Amino acid sequence: MRTQHRGSIGEGPEFAYFNSAGAQPGSNLAGPKTRRVMRASRVKDFLDTNRIHYSSITHPTSYTAQGTAAYAHVSGKEMAKTVIVRIDSQLAMVVLAASAQLDLASLKKTTKAKSVSLAPEPEFEFKFPDCDLGAMPPFGNLYGMAVYVDEFLTYDKEIAFNAGSHSELVRMNYEDFERVVNPIVGHFALAAIRTSA
Repeated sequence: MRTQHRGSIGEGPEFAYFNSAGAQPGSNLAGPKTRRVMRASRVKDFLDTNRIHYSSITHPTSYTAQGTAAYAHVSGKEMAKTVIVRIDSQLAMVVLAASAQLDLASLKKTTKAKSVSLAPEPEFEFKFPDCDLGAMPPFGNLYGMAVYVDEFLTYDKEIAFNAGSHSELVRMNYEDFERVVNPIVGHFALAAIRTSA
């Protein structure tokens, strides 16, 4: 299901989330493994406020970037995934194509950091109280984090990414994304993987 948005605040439905038993949280059928409530409003409100054109795509639940791209019929080159890293003592986002793998050595060289590592989930989940874990949108500016984007993503006109849930994407022009997020662009994916995406 695709919903077009043209930049007026408050457009689009709010999303109800269901637990693994198929029940809405708070209902009689809801079990203990209920997901966080996420209406994808933070990113959408930000885009609406900045009058950015985007489309919202709902799809079956998927926990991998490549699986999400397939469900949503989005090119794997356009589908971006967000990886949370620790650069020295600071958390940051690295945004890569769905099929890419992060090159930590390249990121360390670009940032001139003493240490760069993948951040374990317990270190960053508190930063994203409105997101399903692993479905963070690549808007570090909304979460107080620097954003690094692999150059490969800049070659496509559009970018698609999780909107805070494992069942909804936002798709928008890459130029608009770069303008409102102001990421640091560089080579952050392993070269062999990047060229095969």
